[in-house]
Amino acid sequence: MKLIVGLGNPGPRYARTRHNVGARVVERFAERHRLGPFAERYLGRFARGRVPGPGGADVGLLLPGTFMNESGRSVVEALRKLPVEDPSRDLLVVFDDVDLPFGRLRLRAAGGAGGHRGVEDIIRSLGTRGFPRLRVGLGRPAVPMDTAAWVLQRFSPEEERALSGLLDEAAAAVLCFVEEGIDEAMNRFNPR
Repeated sequence: MKLIVGLGNPGPRYARTRHNVGARVVERFAERHRLGPFAERYLGRFARGRVPGPGGADVGLLLPGTFMNESGRSVVEALRKLPVEDPSRDLLVVFDDVDLPFGRLRLRAAGGAGGHRGVEDIIRSLGTRGFPRLRVGLGRPAVPMDTAAWVLQRFSPEEERALSGLLDEAAAAVLCFVEEGIDEAMNRFNPR
């Protein structure tokens, strides 16, 4: 089984903020591949199904219900109970990144948190940096402001219009990871 985790903060107040773009990618992936419905499990919302097509990979989708800086609790709970063979190969964490320009995607097989508190907590909880991740670029604000305030804002109307295509592209990267692995996903989506 592949476990895809979309990071964000819980509740309607945060649902459309920049910091929740990881959760929105996973929701778009679920929508495109008719996976779901989501149910309360593993300290979050969880859906499981088979991706249509040849091979029909078994996929779990997790949206942690904890606040961002406690995401590891939900991930560990899911990994304890699901048949994920090897998190270094079968876990993908999707999250926002202010150091990437808006609209850019970056996949990595492992690495640090880059200052992202949700990823920091997952690394701490798992005791390893060795799991794949998909970073979704937000860019930095045009005027100087606190990064935490920036990511907790909603997208501008122009960004929201562009976001639909970005979510589709990120969902395609998730599918590539599920079907062909992190190396092929990096080769195909990082250069774009």
